[in-house]
Amino acid sequence: MTVKVGILGAGGRMGAALIAAVGATPELQLAGLAERAGHPAVGTKVVDKLTVCANATAIAHSCDVLIDFTTPEALAGNLEAACAGKCAILVGTTGLDASHHAAIDRAAQSIAVLQAANTSLGVTVMAALVERAASLLGTDWDIEIAELHHRHKRDAPSGTALALGVAAASGRGVALASVAKRGRDGIGPARVAGEIGFASLRGGSAAGDHSVLFAGEGERLIISHHAEGRELFASGAVRAAAWLGGKPAGRYTMAQVLGL
Repeated sequence: MTVKVGILGAGGRMGAALIAAVGATPELQLAGLAERAGHPAVGTKVVDKLTVCANATAIAHSCDVLIDFTTPEALAGNLEAACAGKCAILVGTTGLDASHHAAIDRAAQSIAVLQAANTSLGVTVMAALVERAASLLGTDWDIEIAELHHRHKRDAPSGTALALGVAAASGRGVALASVAKRGRDGIGPARVAGEIGFASLRGGSAAGDHSVLFAGEGERLIISHHAEGRELFASGAVRAAAWLGGKPAGRYTMAQVLGL
């Protein structure tokens, strides 16, 4: 079955990577392109003679799956568009808060929604390994999560770092909010047992590096992933879109795409 895909944020760099990835995937058909009103890409013709429009709802009616890598501010409208068009949506936007996740939960009552902080297949496997390692190693092993992104990234820690933190906390059977330590500065108390620390670095053009350090007495285990470009995120997203097409209403994950 051919899955018809619509790209939201088609005028950006990630949009271009997604357009190329969809075009290289035989089971997918590019069926719509949208960008925010006022963007210079609106009104231009792209691949397959498709015109970039400023109305997500318009393309949702002709698509099986929308792929959204836009902004948190645009998410509510994009979810409404998907619901109006009765099509699934893959949300790869990061920097989401509780209100965004509540909106995703509401949309998932009527359509299929896959929300991922990172669509990399490697990161998906990494999260599973982190959860397993955390479940096997006791709280006398300290966990620290470090991430590096390009200078333009605004949210910190990254959505991927937080997702890895959730995986580690889940492996220990606790909620991340109860054990997270975001950044350290000055002189403070000694490290608390069971704490999961975060460090965020910003600079250059780094697409995204993530490392989870398990530090024990006399030994260290490091699980790392290094992204070399946006293409890998686009590749994972289109694989997920092909899997998501035709799924019943509900909330899905990248782990389910890989059968983890």
